[in-house]
Amino acid sequence: MRVLALLDGTLADPDAPLLRVDDLGLMRGDGIFETVLVVNGKPRELDPHLDRLARSAEMLDLPEPHRASFERALTLVLDNWSGGTEMALKLVYTRGVEGGDGTPTGFALGMPIAAKTLTQREAGLSAITLDRGVEPGLAERAPWLLLGAKTLSYAVNMAALREAERRGAEEVVFTTPDGGVLEGPTSTLVTVNGRTLTTPPATLGILPGTTQAALFRAAEREGWTVVVEPVATADLHAADGVFLLSSVRKITRVHTLDGKALTDSSVIHAELADLYESEY
Repeated sequence: MRVLALLDGTLADPDAPLLRVDDLGLMRGDGIFETVLVVNGKPRELDPHLDRLARSAEMLDLPEPHRASFERALTLVLDNWSGGTEMALKLVYTRGVEGGDGTPTGFALGMPIAAKTLTQREAGLSAITLDRGVEPGLAERAPWLLLGAKTLSYAVNMAALREAERRGAEEVVFTTPDGGVLEGPTSTLVTVNGRTLTTPPATLGILPGTTQAALFRAAEREGWTVVVEPVATADLHAADGVFLLSSVRKITRVHTLDGKALTDSSVIHAELADLYESEY
């Protein structure tokens, strides 16, 4: 099932037309979004998601999202959801119609989590590395590139996933021209070495991960060392574990990278999954 709620506090039919054909979110990808995981009716990391939505809006010079309206819309979705115990809740916010009065378009959409994602949570996945063409320091030098904003312009990310499929893999790890690690098209990368978790810094022009932050809080509480620093692509094959994290995928292990099997991290994965769940 799917549940759609608008910012005015009303429900809408998710199978009926909603956006105008000249909405700039559709015409130019000129908008932002967040995807919140809901488990047993409770949104996870909602405040960080709404904070990130506001930060992305600021980067795009969009009007500040009205937080109370989004909270009302998502509550309406939750109250009318009768699907499974987990749901992906998308918050979408665009610049509105081209040539209009500047009123943004916004809505909250609840939908089931794809079966493929649920399978990969348990079985892990294969990935390839692909050059994203982002050099260190580019985010600061060229803020108009919107690196680190969660925009609707995901065509490159989806193209990368199709390239992975063509090469017989399921996911992508984006890298820099000088051999550094960035993130996945829809995920944050975390490596494990001993009792240390490492993730690349957002200053590289990547999206700060809400699930990664939750895992790091739980891990640090249990005595793990958590580090935010650059990761070299060459280090991935030597790590005790490589994981891709996002709201709907939770913590998913990478078992094969560029056609080579990585160290079996099944036991580590189970421990990290328990750490993450302990936050809730």
